[in-house]
Amino acid sequence: MLKLTIIILIILLILSLVYLYLIQPIVKTNTLNQSSNDTSKPVVMIIIDSIMDKPLQNTIKEGKAPALEFLIHNGNYYPDMVSSYPTMSVTIDSTLLTGTYPNDHKVPALVWYDEQNKQFISYGSARKEIMKIGMKQVLHNSLFILNHHHLSKDVKTIHEELDGKSASVNTLVFRGNQKRLISVPRILNMNGFLEKGDSINGPRHFSYGLLSKLDPSNNKTHFWQAFGFNNEFATKELKFLIEEDHLPSYSLVYFSDNDKVIHKNGVNEMKGIEESDKQLQEILNSYPSWEEAIQDNIWIVMGDSGQSDIGKDEEQALIDLRKLLKDYNIHQISGPIQEQDQIVLGLNERMSFIYLLDSKLEQEQIATQLKSEDRINFIAWKQDDVVNVISGDKEGLLSFKPDGIFTDSYGQKWEIEGNEKILDLSLTKDLKVTYQDFPDGLARLYSSFYSHSGRYLIVDAKPGFEFVGEGSPTHVNGASHGSLYKHDSYFPMIVTGTKLKPEHKRMVDLKEWILKIVNDANNEGM
Repeated sequence: MLKLTIIILIILLILSLVYLYLIQPIVKTNTLNQSSNDTSKPVVMIIIDSIMDKPLQNTIKEGKAPALEFLIHNGNYYPDMVSSYPTMSVTIDSTLLTGTYPNDHKVPALVWYDEQNKQFISYGSARKEIMKIGMKQVLHNSLFILNHHHLSKDVKTIHEELDGKSASVNTLVFRGNQKRLISVPRILNMNGFLEKGDSINGPRHFSYGLLSKLDPSNNKTHFWQAFGFNNEFATKELKFLIEEDHLPSYSLVYFSDNDKVIHKNGVNEMKGIEESDKQLQEILNSYPSWEEAIQDNIWIVMGDSGQSDIGKDEEQALIDLRKLLKDYNIHQISGPIQEQDQIVLGLNERMSFIYLLDSKLEQEQIATQLKSEDRINFIAWKQDDVVNVISGDKEGLLSFKPDGIFTDSYGQKWEIEGNEKILDLSLTKDLKVTYQDFPDGLARLYSSFYSHSGRYLIVDAKPGFEFVGEGSPTHVNGASHGSLYKHDSYFPMIVTGTKLKPEHKRMVDLKEWILKIVNDANNEGM
């Protein structure tokens, strides 16, 4: 999530307020000197972090989202798109941009353990976790290592496919073919966090808060404005592209503010949607009329995942895996891996990886031990090429792998044995698979066991609960995501200006669909 990188920068500047007068960019970048020569209409995709169908519909009913209502009435509305897994921003964004699940793009989660380099990886999850790992390390993970090393070079992003004809505004995953210098505030340079001349590989039009902006006059970058990682900054950047006639073939713009209020206040909170709609109104007002805005461009406004409400009782709502696994030596994230460490926990709010470093520990042993915890929805592990799943609520074992006799609603084939109810599957006599509580559950869960190396289990929390550990974020009396469950997995999408539809209503299918739209020079309005 973008707010995670924001936290890092906020901490840095709060610790160094006496140097605020020095915060001036060393390098100015992203001067726009080329207009788009594309024959097709530009595609503008705006992600409203954690927007969900029910609160969106309620906000519209109250008359507080006129822009979103206008787009819905003039386009297609998909209320139940399926996200990636885990339902955490970096994995989801990687799936969107590459059209693959984690087994191919290799970004496992927001927090995970790199077995090859024996390193605990976090792109920024919570203030305490960031302080324990080290602010510089987390900043470099999110800004450089995520895009240039962890995101597989065997897959191409939309930005790489379009080769200079795209824009990225405030997204954590942005890899492209263009070398872009970042603007390094002197305070970060003085403290050794960034160096003059640091660069990233991104799209031609690259915006990343204070570190890289398209509009030289964009002043929404103060520390009380999260250094540019806010909706107003993103809006000004997109308006600049529109007003300067620099909209490329594809623009991906991230509105992060809604996620924060949902985490704090719960899934029924509408304030974030209302505020996002105000920014969307401002963007549409860049045109003589809203009708002309949707005639000139293809608009895609969507979420990235849902969230689930977390209970009010902290003791009950938070599942502490350290207590459940107290008989083992669990790695302390503030230091390197120690010889005596037996387990590493990779907590991603409502799901977690449990890595077994001790060869004497058996996956099934740990799974059986956790089965008695009634707040856990399921425990899964990979054995050879088969994924096994158990649940405290349901008897037996579910085992599955690809290329079997069963076909799901996405045309994927599976070999399935055991109790299918553990993942709430419906199997018919004609060998069809229907998903219920865990949409596209087989493919999404299976992909996580091929996203990175190591021996590990996956645990997924029931609605109302989240995992907690050393330095991890908590959302008691608010909401959280990360799990495979439908509440976390579904998000809405609004599309205007094209008759082309994605093959399936899944995040993983959107890249191919976007490229088809971009390459269709004869797009017609709805």
